[in-house]
Amino acid sequence: MSKKDRRKKSRNDKVSSVFFFDYSLLFLTLFLLAFGLIMVYSTSAYVAELKFGQANYYFIKQFRNTILGLVAMLIAANIDYRIYKRLSTWIYGAALVLVYLVLVIGKDYNGSKRWIVIKGISFQPSESMKLAMILFCATLISMIGSKIDDLKSVVKIGVLIAPAFVGVAITNLSNAIIIMAIAAVIIFTASKKYIQFILTGGVMAGVIALYIFGVGYRSDRIDAWLNPETAKNGYQTLQGLYALGSGGIFGKGLGQSIQKLGYVPEAQNDMIFSIICEELGLFGAISIIILFGLMIFRFFVIIKHANDNFGSLIVIGIMAHIATQVILNIAVVTNTIPNTGISLPFISYGGTSVIFLLAEMGIALNVSKSIKIEEPDTDEEEAA
Repeated sequence: MSKKDRRKKSRNDKVSSVFFFDYSLLFLTLFLLAFGLIMVYSTSAYVAELKFGQANYYFIKQFRNTILGLVAMLIAANIDYRIYKRLSTWIYGAALVLVYLVLVIGKDYNGSKRWIVIKGISFQPSESMKLAMILFCATLISMIGSKIDDLKSVVKIGVLIAPAFVGVAITNLSNAIIIMAIAAVIIFTASKKYIQFILTGGVMAGVIALYIFGVGYRSDRIDAWLNPETAKNGYQTLQGLYALGSGGIFGKGLGQSIQKLGYVPEAQNDMIFSIICEELGLFGAISIIILFGLMIFRFFVIIKHANDNFGSLIVIGIMAHIATQVILNIAVVTNTIPNTGISLPFISYGGTSVIFLLAEMGIALNVSKSIKIEEPDTDEEEAA
C-alpha cells in the first residue's frame, strides 16, 4: 500500500457519527406559537371584555394550553419514536373510542357536538384521531412493506381506517377530511402505483359530495360560498373578505382591526387569518405563508434523511396534517372553498389542537435526532 493510500485509509477510519437535531424546525414552531398568542390576544380582547369582563380571557386559556403543549413536545422529543410501532394500535383504538364516545356524552357548542367536557375541561377527540391516524398508518405500511403496491392491501387499510372517518364525519366533516388526507398522503407516498388512488379518490369525493348535500346546514355553506352577499349564512364569509380587502399592503397596524370588533364571529378561531390580513396586510399574510413553507421544507429534510422507513412515514403524516390545515384554512378565509371550520395550525385559538400539534412536532424532532451525520475527525488528520 502506498503512502498516499495509507493516508486516505487513515482519514476514513477517523470518521465520527454526529447525531442531528432540527433546531430550525424547533425555532419555526416556537415563532409561530408566539405569533399565534399575540394574534389571539389582539383578535379576541374586545369580545372577551364584553363577554367575560376580562380582555385577556382567551389569551390566558391559550397560553395555558400552549405550555401544556410544549411539555408534551418536550416529552415526545425525548421518547424514541420506534416505540409507537408497538403502541399505535392501542393509541388508534383509544382515539376511536373517544370519537364515538363524543356522540353519546359530547357537549353541544353552537349546534355541533364535538367536545367531551370533564369538570369544566373541554377536549375535542377528533384532534387526537389525527395523531392516532399518523402513527397507525405509518405502522401498517412499514409492516406490509412492498405489498402496499397491491390494491388489496390498500383496501384492507381503508377498511381499518374507515371507522375513524365515519365517526369523526358524523359531527365534524372538516376534520374527517383532514384525517383521510393524512392517510391518503402516507399511502400515496409509500406506493409506486397511482391508478388505484385516482379511483379511490373519485369514490371518496362522491361520498363526501353526497354527505355535504344530504345535510341541510352543509349545503347552506355551499350557498354561502357561491353567494356570500345574499345567502343567509354568508355573513361570516363576507365580513372576512372585508377584512382581507381593507388591510392593503402593510395593514392597519397590530391591534387596529375593525372587523374583529364583533363583525367577524369568533374571529380568534377559524377566521384569524382574515384579521392577520387586516392588521398586517399582504406583507404579514405572505410572511406567515413563507414560515409554513419553511416548516414543510424542514419536514422534507427529515423525511429524506430519517433513519428508517417508519420514521419517514410518521413525518410524512405530520407534514400532511399541517399542510392540509394551512391550505384549507387560507382557502376558506379567501372564499376559495366553502367554509369548513378548520383552524390555522399554531395560530388559531384552540387548546386541544395546539396540544396535539405540539406533540406531533415533538415526535418529528425525535425522528430528526435519529439522523446521523458523518464528519471526519480533522484534529488528528495527517498533514499533506
